[in-house]
Amino acid sequence: MRDNTQNQMKLSQLRILVAVADQQTFSDAALHLDMSQSAVSHSISALEDHLGVVLFSRGRHGARLTPVGDRIVSHARTILQQAEAIAREAELARGLQGGQVRIASFRSIAIHLLPDAIAQFKQRHPNIAVNLSEHDNYLQVEKALREGRADIGFTLLPAADDLDTWEVLENAYVALFPPEFKSAGPQITWAEVAHHPLIMPPADRIMMRDVYDHVQAHGYQLNVVSEVETDTTIVNLVAQGLGATILPRLAAEPIPERVQVFDLPVPLVRVIGAAVLGNGLHTPAIYAFLDVLKSLGNSLAAPATAAVGAGQS
Repeated sequence: MRDNTQNQMKLSQLRILVAVADQQTFSDAALHLDMSQSAVSHSISALEDHLGVVLFSRGRHGARLTPVGDRIVSHARTILQQAEAIAREAELARGLQGGQVRIASFRSIAIHLLPDAIAQFKQRHPNIAVNLSEHDNYLQVEKALREGRADIGFTLLPAADDLDTWEVLENAYVALFPPEFKSAGPQITWAEVAHHPLIMPPADRIMMRDVYDHVQAHGYQLNVVSEVETDTTIVNLVAQGLGATILPRLAAEPIPERVQVFDLPVPLVRVIGAAVLGNGLHTPAIYAFLDVLKSLGNSLAAPATAAVGAGQS
């Protein structure tokens, strides 16, 4: 017996199903939907697994509907039309002249990226309230979405299957060294990172787990002499020459000019995305805010720094 609470079809899957049926190839459907081909393929495979039937025959000719796929697509079109009708009724009833958008984010996104997005949104829709809540980590953001306390959240990608996500930016980890540090070359080495006294966030913080695993995978252990809770305090301690650190670029901003910024010897990157519940019915205001995020595109990037030194990032 299927667990319907865990395996519900999502409207996003049905939209992808119809797009592949119309475009007749996964690549063309991906272009049409502004998605990656792998995301389209994964969505169709997950839908086929859930339904227990093959929807498309795949081959050199592209993707062709099977007989049962053809019948299911017909139902999918009807469901999508009804969902659009529901959204239109809601929009007619309240339009974009009121309501609110509730956003959940962790601190670095709230500080560096959201002010621009919120300002642009308010210029377009001045009567819609924007409520922003800050959380310690992305797991708390996802919890707020699932509990209905937020409409849009910022999380790390890939995210859980019950969320629909859009990539916003890539946020690389960087090594910050004090002004007097002398690197052996233009690129920092693992030995220099591992042997230098480090001031780090607590090891049990979620964003730090990947750092320790990444360094250990390359055969080194970090020389952590102090753990400090606040990122800004850590950066200021580095500026005072009391140690070095490794932080996500956005978490480290603003970086004082005298602090030296290096890319890690082997890059480590967090991909940050915007997320909504995949099977939710979202108001026009929520879609309007997502449109602002998408329109910002490449401008949603880590701010440039005035760091100095051979390893300037």
